[in-house]
Amino acid sequence: MMETIPFLLFLAIVFFVVFFIRVSRETIAKHTDWTSQDVPPRSEDTVEKPPLSKKVVQGSAYVVDGDTITIRKTQVRLFGIDAPELDHPFGRNAKSALITLCKGDTVRAEIIAQDSHGRAVARCYLKDGRDLSAEMVKLGLAIDWPKFSDGKYRSLEVPGARRKLWLADARQKGRMHVWEQYNAQKNTRNDPR
Repeated sequence: MMETIPFLLFLAIVFFVVFFIRVSRETIAKHTDWTSQDVPPRSEDTVEKPPLSKKVVQGSAYVVDGDTITIRKTQVRLFGIDAPELDHPFGRNAKSALITLCKGDTVRAEIIAQDSHGRAVARCYLKDGRDLSAEMVKLGLAIDWPKFSDGKYRSLEVPGARRKLWLADARQKGRMHVWEQYNAQKNTRNDPR
């Protein structure tokens, strides 16, 4: 009987140590955003891979306008571009083009920030790997926004795109009085008096 007491004591200590380690790990995981995927890549890993800690939303996209979509209840602003508002010239064309691009496809949004309107800003890709921002610029229905993209999409702009999308260009240059004038003229034309 005396021989089994040290053995049982040893088992009890091992059990408590294992239990304590497991509970500690679960508590740490619960109170931090860290996962095993958050460990930085080793030097032998390719540098081209996006960080695994990015938040990714994937699914069918509901198109709000030419540069905003909703995926799984997350409103997403396309990274680095500016498309016309719905009530501006070419605004409905931009929305229609984005609908055509997204229709029947899965969109992958890699969220990188949040804008001043509370929307997620994301690099968005179709299943075949095409960048939605690049596609909208190539269609001439959005323009590069260098303040946010560092000019990534500027070379893709079609000739005359900035003249065509003059209200988006004015916004980028901080000339909001141009918007106010446009809206005032539009409201005057729509006035039923």
